[in-house]
Amino acid sequence: MTVTLIGAGNVGFHLGNRLFKKGIVVREVYSRNLENAAHLANKIKAKAINDLAKISPASDLYIIAVKDDAIASVSEQLSQVEGMRENLVVHTSGAAASSNISNYFKNYGVFYPLQSFSKTRKVAFSTIPICIEAGRKKDRKLLRKLGNKISQKVARISDTERAILHVAAVIVNNFTNHLFHIGQTITEKEQIDFDLLKPLIQETLLKIENLPPYEMQTGPARRNDKKTIKKHLKYLQKFPEYAQLYTLLTKSIQDAYRR
Repeated sequence: MTVTLIGAGNVGFHLGNRLFKKGIVVREVYSRNLENAAHLANKIKAKAINDLAKISPASDLYIIAVKDDAIASVSEQLSQVEGMRENLVVHTSGAAASSNISNYFKNYGVFYPLQSFSKTRKVAFSTIPICIEAGRKKDRKLLRKLGNKISQKVARISDTERAILHVAAVIVNNFTNHLFHIGQTITEKEQIDFDLLKPLIQETLLKIENLPPYEMQTGPARRNDKKTIKKHLKYLQKFPEYAQLYTLLTKSIQDAYRR
């Protein structure tokens, strides 16, 4: 199998390296910025390209790993390349519908690694779920085969299911990370070492390996400790936006345990 990777950002960078490590030939790497394309291409012995019109139509699979808002535009431009219309083209987005590609290609799909990626941090790719979907059974088989080469978990997920999964992913990842940031902001402002909270954060994350989040909920909201909640809100008057968030989350927790 040969692959052309369109996009050299966080997802493209990690996916390209993983494919190369597993013996998958990445023929070309595209990025609008030739330097970005070359940086990844040199690592995985591919050709760097910054012009979609010059992409070869000879690969078995084309993976679009760009921002969601750019998927349709990139697909349209790619479809203008002679010989491309019959090729299998997929995107890596959790939120974008497959119609972003199916409007331009007969053979289309999704190859979504469900993880948060940063170029500067290594990931255990074998543990990352790969969510796949395709219009044809033949293409689903190909995507599953590819997914199984790079990960231990491959699941067929529809557009509707993937959109819901992405909402949940934003809540457990992006929102949680923002709460970490708020905690760090508060401690640093008060000249307290944020590292003191890290064992608590790590223990919280470890618990969900064996316990449902609902069962492991603790804290003043869970206990309905009104005195402590009032004390916290008094302190948070100096951070009005954090006080609003504290109040909202406290109510959400309390409502969950009244059911």
